[in-house]
Amino acid sequence: MSPILFYFLAFLAIVAGLVTITRRHPLSAALSLVVCFAALAGLYGMLAARLLAMLQILVYAGAIMALVVFVIMLLNVRWQDLDMDEPITGNVLATLAVVIPLFGLVVIAIKRLPIHPMPAITAEFGGVHEVGMALYTRFAFPFEAISLLLMAALVGVVVLAKRRFT
Repeated sequence: MSPILFYFLAFLAIVAGLVTITRRHPLSAALSLVVCFAALAGLYGMLAARLLAMLQILVYAGAIMALVVFVIMLLNVRWQDLDMDEPITGNVLATLAVVIPLFGLVVIAIKRLPIHPMPAITAEFGGVHEVGMALYTRFAFPFEAISLLLMAALVGVVVLAKRRFT
């Protein structure tokens, strides 16, 4: 595992995440989120979690982001509709002022936790069979609940968009 590649992918994920929350136009924010998802897939690949890396690209960077871009296009956001007079830097600085101390508290809490040795990773760890068995046995209800939540969100956006244009 190359430390340079790890730091590059981590830096890329952080920068793309910051670009996502600082863009005014939703399409440019969504495209920077795709870059963040790709960097995360690279980090998963470096952790030898190849299935998670593939799922990150196929599901999140592919299907979910296609759905998000579809909804953005359905809403037909124009530059005139966006509030460009209000500066966004104050909101970002206020968010960082809250998040950075919380991050520091989390780091302190993690350092105080007892350190246990990592269990040995078997060859089938993270494979399709193991992930499928966990997903459709122990986590079947949360998996289906999230799919229903995404469907309800999509229907809600379509209803709101249609109501706006009528």
